[in-house]
Amino acid sequence: MKILANDGIAPIGKENLEKAGFEVITETVAQDDLINSINENNYVGLLVRSATTVRENLIDACPGLKLIGRGGVGMDNIDVEYARNKGLKVINTPAASSQSVAEQVMAHLFGAARSIYDSNRHMPVSGVSDFKKLKKKYGKGIELRNSTLGIIGFGRIGQSLASYALGCGMNVIAFDPYVPNATINLKIANQTISVDINTTSLDDLLANANFISLHMPMPADGKALIGNEEFSKMKDGVIIANAARGGVIDEDALIANLNAEKVAHAALDVFTKEPTPREDLLKHAKISLTPHTGAATGEAQNRIGEELAEQIIAHLG
Repeated sequence: MKILANDGIAPIGKENLEKAGFEVITETVAQDDLINSINENNYVGLLVRSATTVRENLIDACPGLKLIGRGGVGMDNIDVEYARNKGLKVINTPAASSQSVAEQVMAHLFGAARSIYDSNRHMPVSGVSDFKKLKKKYGKGIELRNSTLGIIGFGRIGQSLASYALGCGMNVIAFDPYVPNATINLKIANQTISVDINTTSLDDLLANANFISLHMPMPADGKALIGNEEFSKMKDGVIIANAARGGVIDEDALIANLNAEKVAHAALDVFTKEPTPREDLLKHAKISLTPHTGAATGEAQNRIGEELAEQIIAHLG
């Protein structure tokens, strides 16, 4: 049986599938050519990440397809329920990348709190001529310890982020309409410390958080979760990070609130118009940026590949 890993798969995942008798193709097929390629090559499985979409038309046009796999958490680029109603197995890897995303968010928060991302832009240009000026400009940082992190979306990634934040001495509050509470286990040396967190309302989180990190899928109605109304409820000088999905934050509202200094900094790993994000976001002095690489560590990719292979073998082997 043939599997098309259209957005790639870690070598360990490919190796495990091939050992189980599958033929795995990793050459990327353009979206417009995908239907023909699946049918002509008799692929029974299609593996994607965020670059490839799997909509109703593709599902209807590829009757030989038996399984769709998403390497990662969010599946909003797949018409999941429609596929399942058509008898296809749809899988993802919700736990494999949690730690990697959480670590990247923490890196963004540290960088924003000390303006490292902006300092690194200007030091190569004017560090020699304006060293004292830059020292004064960037010498007004804040500490994460004792500040409050609000986590919007308290699933696996949100809880992993909470463990890092708690370990740094931050206070953590969370909102998730589907998770009333969670126990966060901190492993420190040879000890495990458990912290119970009860989720709160979104309004309470917005009013009390110094830092906010988003880990919710795109709302079903397509409307941004965070817009001008939500920004108005936040503390002045809040720092906000989005490593969930582009569009969860209204980008126009974000820029307006950055310019008005309601928001001190923003950290973005995802964008509404990927892979061609807005230039005014990319060039904004108060935004730190990464190109949707939250899950892009070697360790996470290996876990994703292994988990995908295990599920495919279980369902199709």
